[in-house]
Amino acid sequence: MRSLSLPLSVPDDVALKIASLLQVPDLCALASCSRFWREICGSDCIWEPLGWRPFYIEVHHKMAAEATSVVQFVKQCRSSESLEVDEYLGAIELLHAMRFGLEDVEMFLFKPEHTVLLNMIGLHYCMDCLGVPAICVLEALYRSKISERRVCVEWFELGHSSPYPYQNFYIPDESHFHYLSLEDLAMYKGEEVLRLIHEGASDWRIARVKITIADP
Repeated sequence: MRSLSLPLSVPDDVALKIASLLQVPDLCALASCSRFWREICGSDCIWEPLGWRPFYIEVHHKMAAEATSVVQFVKQCRSSESLEVDEYLGAIELLHAMRFGLEDVEMFLFKPEHTVLLNMIGLHYCMDCLGVPAICVLEALYRSKISERRVCVEWFELGHSSPYPYQNFYIPDESHFHYLSLEDLAMYKGEEVLRLIHEGASDWRIARVKITIADP
């Protein structure tokens, strides 16, 4: 699906002028938006007057190293094809501690060469921890060409008595699974599943939640 935003073409000289008017924190943030802006914001003519080029390089390298630590965390989990809910939420906690923004997630985690599990972790973090609007997350997925990648969320619900007092019967153990694309997860179709992942970690009725690569 095409991006919902119109393509924007900015001449290099205009882009350099825009970048030269920014303060250092905003310059670093703009550099995270795309490869084009990263090259513009890394230009010597921008940083030499500020004397901050080493700082810019250090910040970028630090963020890349932090993103790599999340990738390694996921790779070291019990299975390369799936994540248990505690592993999945642990990766999101790592991102939260690093204070990544949407642009950082798009640059470092929304890569087609990463597994869809890492893509989903970045998506979930942006929506749940940062509160990024779905439309913005969708556009990032489209730009990264990963919106159609799919996961399977599986959960096992323990048997229990009916919650209604007038229904005297026992609900047996049940196994559930749901196939979703990253696009689905960013839309309302995935809201219930994302909530299940969070609540399933503490709900006594949910014995296990696992996220698996649907199309290895």
